[in-house]
Formats: sequence, C-alpha cells, structure tokens
Amino acid sequence: MPSTSQPIAQSPAKPSQRKILVTSALPYANGSIHLGHLVEYIQTDIWVRFQKMRGHECTYVCADDAHGTAIMLKAEQNGLTPEEQIANVKAEHEKDFADFLIEFDNFHSTHSQENKALSELIYSRLLENGHIASRSITQAYDPEKQLFLADRYIKGTCPKCKSEDQYGDNCEVCGATYSPTDLINPKSVISGATPIEKESEHFFFKLPEFTEFLKGWTRAGHLQSEMANKLAEWLDAGLQEWDISRDAPYFGFEIPDQPGKYFYVWLDAPIGYIASFKNLCDKTGKNWEEYWLDDGQGDPNLNNGTELYHFIGKDIVNFHALFWPAMLHSAQFRTPTAVNVHGFLTVNGKKMSKSRGTFINARSYLDHLRPEYLRYYFAAKLTSSVDDLDLNLEDFIQRVNSDLVGKVVNIASRTAKFIHKSGGKLSSTIENPELWQTFVDANGTIAQYYEEREFAKAMREIMNLADAANEYIAAKEPWALAKQEDQAQQVLDICSLGINMFRAIATYLKPILPEVTEKVEAFLNTSLTWDSATEFMSGHEINKFKPLLTRIEKEQVDAMVESNKQALAPVQAAPEKASGLAEPLAEEIDFNAFAKVDLRVAKIVKASHVEGADKLLQLTLDLGGETRNVFSGIKSAYQPEDLEGKLTIMVANLAPRKMKFGVSEGMVLAAGPGGKDIYLLEPHDGAQPGMRVM
Repeated sequence: MPSTSQPIAQSPAKPSQRKILVTSALPYANGSIHLGHLVEYIQTDIWVRFQKMRGHECTYVCADDAHGTAIMLKAEQNGLTPEEQIANVKAEHEKDFADFLIEFDNFHSTHSQENKALSELIYSRLLENGHIASRSITQAYDPEKQLFLADRYIKGTCPKCKSEDQYGDNCEVCGATYSPTDLINPKSVISGATPIEKESEHFFFKLPEFTEFLKGWTRAGHLQSEMANKLAEWLDAGLQEWDISRDAPYFGFEIPDQPGKYFYVWLDAPIGYIASFKNLCDKTGKNWEEYWLDDGQGDPNLNNGTELYHFIGKDIVNFHALFWPAMLHSAQFRTPTAVNVHGFLTVNGKKMSKSRGTFINARSYLDHLRPEYLRYYFAAKLTSSVDDLDLNLEDFIQRVNSDLVGKVVNIASRTAKFIHKSGGKLSSTIENPELWQTFVDANGTIAQYYEEREFAKAMREIMNLADAANEYIAAKEPWALAKQEDQAQQVLDICSLGINMFRAIATYLKPILPEVTEKVEAFLNTSLTWDSATEFMSGHEINKFKPLLTRIEKEQVDAMVESNKQALAPVQAAPEKASGLAEPLAEEIDFNAFAKVDLRVAKIVKASHVEGADKLLQLTLDLGGETRNVFSGIKSAYQPEDLEGKLTIMVANLAPRKMKFGVSEGMVLAAGPGGKDIYLLEPHDGAQPGMRVM
C-alpha cells in the first residue's frame, strides 16, 4: 500500500497578509430584517469568513441607518422617542443577524457621536473646497404639522386624468408625472391638512463638478461592468446638484452654524461606515485613519496598504458609486477599492409577497428552519454578477437535502463507525493518492472562486469532490470488507481516506456553515484551517461521530410560508402620543348615504397588466352571471396570475369612470399603506359571486 512518505503536491503558497475593511449596506432602523436583506449580509459574511480563514486581517463593520423623517414619524406613531425607536429596532436587528451566524466585528448606529463628528468634518471640508452651494427652493409644507412634505406624504387628484387619491409625484392610474403643486385638492397624508407652498434655503453638494473624476473612477475596476455601464447613463445625461439638507423638524444631525437645518439622511448614512469602524478602533487601539484618509499615493486599490470593500444592492448604487466617492474625494478621504453590487431576491420566481406568504422575515424563517440551510442555498446561487437570485422553495429543500445531507454528511456517517471500531485512530496510509491529489489541487481553485465572489462555482467544485468521495466509498464497499477478518487494515485505510476527504470538504464549506463545522471540528478533534485542508491527517485520533444535520421536511417550509401569509393589513390603534391618524378621515356621512353603497362578492376571472401603466392591473370580475371590467392600482403588491380565481369584494354600484386605458366599471376594496403592502379584501370561504356583503 502507498504511504504518506510518497510525495503529495500541496496547494499554492499562502498569500501575504492583507488588511481589508468590509461593509454591508446599513439596514434602515424602522423595520425588520427579511430574506431579501439577508442575501447581502450572508454574501458579505461568507466573503469575510473566507478572508479570515486565509489569515488576512479582515474587519467587517455595519450599523443601523437611524435618521430621517420616516423614523421620526414611525416613533411618533408608536408613542416613542426616535431614540427609543431606533434602540428597539437595533436590538432586534442584532439578534436576527447573530442567529443567522452573521459575524460583524462591530455593529453601530448612524445616530452616534462618532458619526456626528465625522459628518461635520466631511461637510466642513466640502464647504472649504467650494463644493457646497445654497439657494432657496419652494416646497410643499404642512401648516398643521409644521413640516415640509416629501412627495410621498402628499395625495390628491391627478391633474391629468382626474383620478383621486394619487401621490404627489406620479399618478398610479394614468402614469403621469408632475409636481406636488400640480395636484388638485392636495392633502397631507400625515395630518390631512392642505399643503401650502413655502420657501426655504437648502444646501447642495456640487456633484456636477466631479463628472470627469467619476467617469474615470467608475471605469477603473471598482465596479462590475454592468454597473459601470448603468452609471455612464447618469454621467452622460448630466449630473445634478444634490440636495443634502432638510428642514426642522427632522431626526438627524443639525448642520453646523445653520440652525433648523439638518443633514439629509443619505449624507450621514455612508459616513456611518467610517463611524462604525472608528468606534471599533477606539475600543481596540487600531488606527481608523490608516484605512480612510487619503495617503496621496494615488493607488486606486490600496491606501496605506489597506483595502476597502462595500457590498450593496443595485437599488442604491447611485449613492455608493457617484455621490459617495465624489464626497470622499473632495474631503481628502480614500475611495473604495470596490463596490460589490448584487441583485434582488425573488421567491419561486416572483417578487416576495405577503399574500402568498413569501415575504419572509428573518425571525419567521428561524422559527422553522436552521440558518445554515439558507446560507448554503444562497451560496449555491450567488455569483459576482448583478443578476437577481431566486429562492425556489422546492429546489431549496431538494438541494440542501441532496448536497449537505446526502453527499457531504454521508461521507462521514458511512466511514466513521469503522474508524471507531478500529480504535478511533486514522491510518497513516493514503489508500488512493491520485484521488487525494484532486482534493489538494482543488484548494487553490476554490479559494479563487471565493475571492472573486463566485460562490456558486465554488459550491459546484466542492460538490464534485463530495461526489468523488462517495463514489470511491461505494466502489470500495468497506461495509462488505469489514465482514472479512483479514481486511481490517484495508477497511481502515479506505475509511481514513474518506474521513480526510470529508475534512477537506468541511474546511472548504466552513465560511458558509460555521455551526456545522464547529461540530465537525469536535468530531475530528482538530481545527479546520484553509491551509491544513490539504494535509493528510495521519495516525490522528478522532471522536465518535454524532449527527451533524437533519433533512429539511416539506412540512417545515409549508409551515413557514403559511405563518407569513397576510390576507389583510393588521389594524392598529393610533398611539396616545400621535397627533392624528396615518390617513385623514373623510367627510362624515349618514347611514342612508352609506346604505347606498352596494358591496358584492366578485370572482376575479381574469387579471392582466395594463400596457403603459406602472401601477395598474386590469381585472375581469364575475358578479354571478354579470362581468365587469375594473382597473385597480394594486400592481405593486400582486402578480396577475396570483389573482385569477380569487374572490374579492367590490363596490358594484359605483358609476363607470372613463380612464386613459378604458372604462372602469367599479372598484375592488383593499387596505394597507401602499407599495407592496396592499391587501385585497377577501370574503369567507362560503361566499359566492354576486352575494351582497352586509
């Protein structure tokens, strides 16, 4: 039998140590973490864990994005101070991240002293360099709430098609865009008051002055090519000055020497990356300036020998790849080595849906399933591109069970018992040097895939190794040989190679499966390090094997989906401290007027998109022998194919209304704040089309 004295080629030499700082986009502090968010945090965490396994000094920081009007209003709605609101959400976020095994070196908040000081420092440098302008602008103002209103906080009648209850920037019915001042009978969503026009001085970052710098920076390898091409459209069309101020009342940092003026949330949010790192450095004795201040050497990828990587979603690339590098460049800070952009998450090929139960919060997932199942599935589908990632729940069950349980864990469970019967010590003989060499050679390839964020390719390579190991064990049949007394050494040699192959695979999966590999380390009685994955464990004593993973049962996934289904938006009482309802009450009517409203059960027999309309769906409704054509602004929450066959409730005696796209012969009833959160009213199971709702 060949032995370990025979030469075995090793993996490529260990690279010199790098100093790397990594960030993920800051989660907004007014909502829970959901699976869509987790694509980014899992991707980043895997990359960071890999870098640390390679021996690099890699630091991963993040923070809650804690400022803005939305958080101020949310806190008021909940009867809390903004500080209490963001503290509660931060605790929830940190728990969810920890339970998904996302290991930040520091998780901070943008509402911090470090961020205030750094925001003021960067702003002062922009001002000194002549990159801040000021001028008066006219905005909609809520005279009752005494608050300037963003477009989304104003509703009224569309000036083009006369549709009511439309937002201040565009019409969901006809698709027209306009200014809030163009709305007919505009109302503040916050108080119900009629907005007035009011002038206010605002401060602007002179982004157009950085056009040539940004044209070079975006094409210098800091972005994926598809993102650089997208940003070129902005640059070629001409950049606009960026409004970086907001008026009181506003939850944020007041601009120095400008009473009542606050930094817009998107100015101080990315500075929160620096603040979180500085907070960590102040606790550990590191030098934050080494990573962030421009060393003047001009190397776009290294600054004082350090590297900086941002992981973000494609919806915020303009902030991170235009505004942010321009601000940093003006303020004499270094720019990112790379901004790594990922796509969105879909579930079963469609956008996440609360009605289908596929808008799944982190905590809801954890109530039913292990975090490493999702970590592996995301890794098996993640690439370095900006393509969207689909979580197909059937494929999720099959792939996790097949790959992790059926392939990887199976190697150890089939061989460990024979090692245990032989005394628990591995053989010193490599039974098949050629096969073992493939595991050694894969080390560098898999490392390169991890480095390039080609996780799907890495998983395919690892599963190919698992297939090879299982085929070898199946061909050798140690369970059959064990019945022959003179084959004991052969059985030990075969199973020892099996255990070594398992160890290499577990090591390559360690950035993805940190909890499982902890159990593997206890079983193998050794630490799993990247370099030692290629070293054959000769004569090493291992412990008794214990189950590492169980299969996902379909019932678990079904229960998770069912628990997330929301037919209606929950009704919440207005908190005691709130000044009014989220939506103003309509003019009071008497019972006789209300009795004229004819509410009927209707079956949606057909639903389709409306060409040229961003937010409309066209519904054909069956009222029990009579059909109606209705246009409804629910496209943001529903796919047409998910509506067909459903029962809903409609106002059957509403006068037909001529619209740009045709005549609407009624109205379906829905509730919710808008966007994805729109919920059609559905009657009980025994209802029939045409039945009147009392």
